[in-house]
Amino acid sequence: MKYGVIIVAGGQGERMGSILPKQFIPIHGKPILMHTLELFHSWNTAATLILVLPKSHQDYWKMLVRELNCEIPHQIVDGGETRFHSVRNGLMQLTNCELVGVHDGVRPLVSCEVIDNCFKKAAETGAVIPVIPLTETIRKRDGEYSYSVNRAEYVNVQTPQVFRYDWLVEAYRQNYIPGFTDDASVIENNGKTIYLVEGNTENIKITNPIDLIIAEKLLS
Repeated sequence: MKYGVIIVAGGQGERMGSILPKQFIPIHGKPILMHTLELFHSWNTAATLILVLPKSHQDYWKMLVRELNCEIPHQIVDGGETRFHSVRNGLMQLTNCELVGVHDGVRPLVSCEVIDNCFKKAAETGAVIPVIPLTETIRKRDGEYSYSVNRAEYVNVQTPQVFRYDWLVEAYRQNYIPGFTDDASVIENNGKTIYLVEGNTENIKITNPIDLIIAEKLLS
């Protein structure tokens, strides 16, 4: 079975308080994005890796690849106006894939076991996302008021989100709507059921300085 992975890396680093886009911030001598790329290559060296980057970031990435002697095969694709458009651009470069995973470039700590479980489950069901249970108490806002809800009914969503290639291509023919916050929401809006697998707690999305400190420790 042929696999494709679209790694989306369009962040600007505002919440990180950095001039450097967050995917390029170095951890142990390599940018976060390179750690992510290496992870998926180590998981499956035969998988087709698509890296979606804004045009303005591509020359910098190519320079990093040269300087750090990164020899992992991957294709660079132009980012779009939103994540939806970026993923759509990445899909256009994939052919002959049966399953496609879409992953955040700033999640370098997903385990290979979780990746493997996502692809195996997607081969059976067609649409899978990794999730972890909520540990904090949550409340729902209602105007000036709020009320408690059962946290057992909710989960935190991670990536990679893995789908049948033909389902994903069909779903991304839809017009964009603001409610498309991830790939699962796009697939679901096209009438498909989303199945869940257990994620790993370490699979954080690095978006602020605290996340960076945690990632530095975990990647050491």
